Amino acid sequence: MARRSAAATRSHTRARLTAWEWAGDTGDATLIVSELVTNAVRHSARPGRELRLKLTLLESGELLIDVSDPVAAFPGFGRAVEPEESEERGRGLLVVQGLGARLSWSAGPDIGKTVRAALAAR
Repeated sequence: MARRSAAATRSHTRARLTAWEWAGDTGDATLIVSELVTNAVRHSARPGRELRLKLTLLESGELLIDVSDPVAAFPGFGRAVEPEESEERGRGLLVVQGLGARLSWSAGPDIGKTVRAALAAR
């Protein structure tokens, strides 16, 4: 499921940013979407509940990437810990921050949370 979800969102993101003629790095934005969606699928997917991706282009050129999932908690957010070199997972948020995105998250009004990456156009 994660591969299909991440692949579909990468394709959607590239198409949307191309249509918008976004001045930022489409490759970086696509990778950020992929990392956030993969994290949501891996850590928060629940049967019968949706994951959502929302892309918003602000007048300033800044891109907002919102990934919402059904789990309200985000334990450890803000405590970026470098995983062991032998670990295959655990680098997603570090990658997102390394690409220049500002990360935040908020609990949903009823259930779940939204993780936001804000990425400036270059």
